Amino acid sequence: MARHTIHKGRKIEVQLDVSRAPDGREIRRDVILHPGAVVILPLLADGRVCLLRNFRFVLGRTLWEVPAGTLEPDEPPEQAAVRDLAEETGYSAGRWQKLGVFYPSPGVLTEAMHLFVAHDLTPGPAQPEADEQLEPVLLPWDEAVQMATDGRIHDLKTVATLLLWDRLRAAKGG
Repeated sequence: MARHTIHKGRKIEVQLDVSRAPDGREIRRDVILHPGAVVILPLLADGRVCLLRNFRFVLGRTLWEVPAGTLEPDEPPEQAAVRDLAEETGYSAGRWQKLGVFYPSPGVLTEAMHLFVAHDLTPGPAQPEADEQLEPVLLPWDEAVQMATDGRIHDLKTVATLLLWDRLRAAKGG
């Protein structure tokens, strides 16, 4: 197997993977190398959740999303979660809970997304990056879950996060 870099960008690297199938055929795959990311579910004590209205340049539209961010080189996911929650929402969390890791598109992308729940939130000023157009919005939990199930939320990490936490809450009895 050999990989050749086709493009190296600010956050990703695109490579061409060339390998052989068991029958000897050459197989060529595009691979996107990504440093990983954190996904944060900010829960307020009163039962609301903080979601973002996030303009996505690539799509040319605004999406509902949970806060998230790309890992810096050698940055622990726990540290990135604290940083991205504060930058995107202004909140700091008194307690963190890691739910796991998932791969959004393992057929082409190496990105691992580390999922955290942020509890015991304290508000503060958001400090989004210069190229981000974010609006934090506090929503009742049931409304956020309804948005995930009725098609108003199109971001998969947000749908998965909301539905996973809703299922875990139900299993614990509330």
